[in-house]
Amino acid sequence: MSDEAQELPPEAGDLPTGRIARTARVGGLVTGQGLRWAGMRTANRVRSPERAAAAQNERTAALVNQLVDQLGQMRGAAMKVGQVLSMVEFDGLPDEERDALQAKLSELRDDVPPVPFSKLERLMRDEFGGPLSRVFSEFDERAFAAASIGQVHRATTLDGHEVAVKVQYPGVAEAVDTDLRNAMLLLPLVKRLAPSLDAKALATELRERIAEELDYELEAQNQRRIERLRRGHPFISVPTVDTELSTRRVLVSEYIEGERFEAVRQHNEAERDRYAEITFRFYFGLLYRERIALGDPHPGNQLLRPDGRVGFLDYGLLRNVGAARADAERDIARAVRAGDAEALKSALVAGAYLSSDGARQVDGDLALKLIRQATKWYSVPGTRRFSGAHGRRGRERRSAEVERDDESKDQVSQFTLPAETILIRRMHVIVAAVLSQLRAGADWGAIAAEYLYGEPPATPLGEAEAKYFARRDGVDLA
Repeated sequence: MSDEAQELPPEAGDLPTGRIARTARVGGLVTGQGLRWAGMRTANRVRSPERAAAAQNERTAALVNQLVDQLGQMRGAAMKVGQVLSMVEFDGLPDEERDALQAKLSELRDDVPPVPFSKLERLMRDEFGGPLSRVFSEFDERAFAAASIGQVHRATTLDGHEVAVKVQYPGVAEAVDTDLRNAMLLLPLVKRLAPSLDAKALATELRERIAEELDYELEAQNQRRIERLRRGHPFISVPTVDTELSTRRVLVSEYIEGERFEAVRQHNEAERDRYAEITFRFYFGLLYRERIALGDPHPGNQLLRPDGRVGFLDYGLLRNVGAARADAERDIARAVRAGDAEALKSALVAGAYLSSDGARQVDGDLALKLIRQATKWYSVPGTRRFSGAHGRRGRERRSAEVERDDESKDQVSQFTLPAETILIRRMHVIVAAVLSQLRAGADWGAIAAEYLYGEPPATPLGEAEAKYFARRDGVDLA
């Protein structure tokens, strides 16, 4: 991590924690947008189809912009709603407008102003039972990272260890109950943005995951678990946790040096490809080898260390995946790889993406086209180079365009997103976005097959990892 701290921006201010204040923000958003949406629908009855579609696109864009602006000011669980929405596909918008809206929502992950240190010091005094000088010999009051629930400071312990101190924003935990109730108020807006999304499942998943993310003691357990699983790994690094200093609202872990993502993007192609493959292997390996879905593979949570390893940070958003779910995801990827439409429909039913009745209404070729569009990059072997986030997404939509007539819309509406898969889908989408920003190339399908089906290593990094796992597990590769 860079030790260069940023000056606090002028917008870094109070975190609204009062129940009435936070409910008023969301309630005002829902009421205002509901009235505007109803007015648009009434006016569309006398408009031409072209003007009606343009009006709906304009109203959708305005809705997302207002969601970003208001939720971004609230932080906490309300802001997390917006972060998850950045993973949603918006129906009925042109590619260019979809990309612009996704970029706007992604600001909720990428551009979070830190809270002034004075607002954190009292919380840390309470957590540590006294002044910071009882715990640290040095403490940098300038945050070097900030997110929706907490921010990170650099410090040195009394025994001389350099550490990263993640501190929860004061008042966030108290505001979350209100935020989660308010999330239910947002469901009608979410359904307008993405009619095929199971909004209630999304709200349920948010409630469970955010409650866990607020507990830094649980995050510390998650991080220790992942660190043990990858201890001594040849190219993956997970910081150790200082268990004695970590509390429910403060997480203290090893401080690691490294280049941030924007610097890595300026490296030559071979170095970017290596970094991208390590990123892919870390997240896909944990999911399909250990059945652990990490839901926040944001590039800001990665560092290229001087020894060539990549350090991975932030373990608050995690879900353990059952064997049946992992098998369903494998079967879906296998069917896409084989181009087997009927096998895919069966796998989608097994994975609860389609009901049995819905499967009877969906044409197999249409299902294959839709799912292949989303998963081909990792489910089908073949060397592919990403060419940039927006360009790649637009080209893939055009190359696998599905005719949006009434019949196909009815079929698409049969699909749903099971709550337990939200973090899996989020991981897939963000990893693809990271690889896209790196303009990375590899045979992603062959690499994924190592984890999906136990196929032999596809690259030198795969060979090095296979030897590592063999040594760790006591397996003879000869």
